[in-house]
Amino acid sequence: MTIHLKNGIEKLLFGMQQNHVEAIYGKPDKQYKDEDGNVIVMYNTFQWSLTFYADEDFRLGYISCSNPEVTILEQQVMGRKTEEVKQSLPFKAWSVEDFDSFENHFNESNWLILQSEYGVVIRVEIGAIIKDNDEFDWKFKA
Repeated sequence: MTIHLKNGIEKLLFGMQQNHVEAIYGKPDKQYKDEDGNVIVMYNTFQWSLTFYADEDFRLGYISCSNPEVTILEQQVMGRKTEEVKQSLPFKAWSVEDFDSFENHFNESNWLILQSEYGVVIRVEIGAIIKDNDEFDWKFKA
């Protein structure tokens, strides 16, 4: 399972709407709205949580993945030591947020978060890139 930085994951591209995703992967296992009105769908088989932004015509803008087979630049990431994963990737600018036993390691240029617990990667999150003019760089062209 491949994360395509700045673009999406597997066949999903940032900017798709829910009907495009469902045409490829079928109906989600769960769907709900967050406090901002965004639609979040979950696919248990893939261990994905997909966020469709309400203020962007419900386009796919954020992906959270816990699948143990996920790769970034051909690197396995799940279950590996966070510092080892970061050193194996070609970008070096990371900020870290600490939440007790959890940490978020954020690389802004790729809008990539490696979430770890006890120093081991447990989740990867990626978001659509925002261009210089404060607009999203949607990769899907309908």
